[in-house]
Amino acid sequence: MKALADPTGALSRGLAAIRTQFKVPESFPPDVLAAAEVAAKRAPSDHVDRTDRPFVTLDPATSTDLDQAFVIDRAGSDLLLHYAIADVAWFVEDGDPIDVEAWRRGATLYLPDGKAGLYPPVLSEGAASLLPDGPRPAVVFTVRVAPDGTVGLDGVERAIIRSRAKLAYDKVAEADLPPGFAELAGRIQAAERQRGAARVDPPEQEVASDGNGGFRLAFRPRLLSEDRNAALSLATNLAVANALQAHRTGLFRTMEAPDERAIGRLRQTARAFGLDWPAGTSLDAFEAGLDPADPKQAAFMLAIRRASPGALYVPFRDGVTPWHAAMAATYAHATAPLRRLADRYVVQATLAIANGNPVPAATGEAFAKLPAVMARADAIAGQVERSVIDLAEAVMLSGRENEILPAVVTDIDGRGARIQLADLPVVARVDAHRVAPGDALRVRLTAIDADRRTVTFQRIS
Repeated sequence: MKALADPTGALSRGLAAIRTQFKVPESFPPDVLAAAEVAAKRAPSDHVDRTDRPFVTLDPATSTDLDQAFVIDRAGSDLLLHYAIADVAWFVEDGDPIDVEAWRRGATLYLPDGKAGLYPPVLSEGAASLLPDGPRPAVVFTVRVAPDGTVGLDGVERAIIRSRAKLAYDKVAEADLPPGFAELAGRIQAAERQRGAARVDPPEQEVASDGNGGFRLAFRPRLLSEDRNAALSLATNLAVANALQAHRTGLFRTMEAPDERAIGRLRQTARAFGLDWPAGTSLDAFEAGLDPADPKQAAFMLAIRRASPGALYVPFRDGVTPWHAAMAATYAHATAPLRRLADRYVVQATLAIANGNPVPAATGEAFAKLPAVMARADAIAGQVERSVIDLAEAVMLSGRENEILPAVVTDIDGRGARIQLADLPVVARVDAHRVAPGDALRVRLTAIDADRRTVTFQRIS
């Protein structure tokens, strides 16, 4: 973790420039804010009372847009996950000003100095968020998890819930969580391994607030509590996807596996890193055993991510089984409707079919239009994230021009070598030939332009 010294204000100027470049909204139009104020006062009337259940949330400590709360029961050898999802559709109607603006945005955009929400804060951080300051309307998915980790959707209902606690990934203790939390996550993770799923996440390069008006740049490893919490969301999304596919409707998240040519390159990369990838072992099985705490293994995980085609949203199609290669399953997004537009419609469709009702016409029509909207939102989010990292790297290295720094080659492509600095959380490119992933280099920092968000290195040895 490296503090970013910014005496000239380059970071603040750069973040403002990124917001301008990518047209990141600063607020919401007046009619949207006015509609949200009215919507926030809408009293739930189609909801059963589940406030007796001890729901809790588990998120980053600073999060206030809380999509999910959960409680776990036992049913013989099965575990029942009651997964409450923010009932955004209760507050937002198709075609109203809030909905129109959400379709324009597609998803919440996150920057180190704040976020551009999908919905106005009075909803996303207030009336619709599952905060522990009062009852909230939710859509509760009951997911049955068998001992072998297979999942099924037992029911879906609109309910009033009351979260007992806002738990944080970095501070939560086992005693704070519902009984069965670790066991349920273990079942889901075991089922992933059995399916040959490759949902292994490398450390992420990120810029975050330091809480004192400054920022830090780091590689952030995932916490055990975060991985276990993700398993609960995964269980729900898998159960939802299966239910939608069975009822011949829905919107799915798909991703193809790396092709044979890409796998061949990855095998060469593994050899360069000194990693033992047995000839008879599949990529999925090999990736599942990687340790993100080891720098070379983490770098190889990043290489796998770059070799995989991007994920897509696709609507139901007759005769086609939507498939997500990394999940090794049919998969949907339903658990983050405060942050992703598509999830609101998936929740509505699942609520309908689970209760024997037809999917609303507007929801079915949305499934055909959402892929383009979500692809655009994903692309903008990726561009913003990369630009923020580039800016932070340039600010952090300012004043160190002409220094010689140790680095490791992590990848090779037509533009040269991608390198990871050995002592700083910086990923960059250098014009280097006759090198291979895993090679150690020494590079000179030759130029920095914080306004252009560029850092230039020259290979020394």
